[in-house]
Amino acid sequence: MKKMLLGCVVGVICSQGTNAGAVALSEDFELIGSVGALSEYSMRGISYTQRKPAIQATATLAHSSGVYAGVWSSNVDINGIDARYEADYFAGYTHQFTDKVGIDLGYIKYTFPKGTILNAGETYAVLNAYGFKLGTYYSDDYYGDQSYIYNYIGYGIKDLPYGIGMDVRYGIADYKDPSFFSQNGSSKDSYREWEVKISKNWMTLDWSASYVDTNLSETECLQFQGDKESCSARMVVGVSKSF
Repeated sequence: MKKMLLGCVVGVICSQGTNAGAVALSEDFELIGSVGALSEYSMRGISYTQRKPAIQATATLAHSSGVYAGVWSSNVDINGIDARYEADYFAGYTHQFTDKVGIDLGYIKYTFPKGTILNAGETYAVLNAYGFKLGTYYSDDYYGDQSYIYNYIGYGIKDLPYGIGMDVRYGIADYKDPSFFSQNGSSKDSYREWEVKISKNWMTLDWSASYVDTNLSETECLQFQGDKESCSARMVVGVSKSF
């Protein structure tokens, strides 16, 4: 089964997602997964570990028909939330129309044990065409009853010199109600985020370095995430092992 789109979806979920390997279980089933260590857990431009290291793992059971289901997990550290880890469950369907064009449709359930205010579900649709990625994620139960939509456009190059790959992404996260408050009392219901990621497979490990940033101010970030620097420009590095 083509794994290009699966990697794309998991990559958006965790931002720093790495390429996954595969273990054939039968003629129709395979297990795709990886485990890795990163300088932080960054999702859609915002740090979920207050810029501290994260250990992440994912495993997906995929069928040759394109149907798949899996789990992803990471430690978290969010001010005001008791949860110490996040476990996400997802299922979907991926289809390649050609070698260069495909789609991925599915559902993700985000769970934060002891931090249930963050529990939410999202449906998603991702189009991958000639290296470009267009994705949309929608939820109607963020923070209990807040509707939310995240749209992004990206582009990936996998054959740069020395086996280096590069991915760029620009996304907009839009909430139903104002969620970001400035020092002067103004508010907004959306923010923008972007990432430039360089990756390379070396010594059987997947290495990555990303520049991540958002347009949120320190005050907006502090009131939303509990840490004023979790939305600022920073470098995120990681290493993972696929299986």
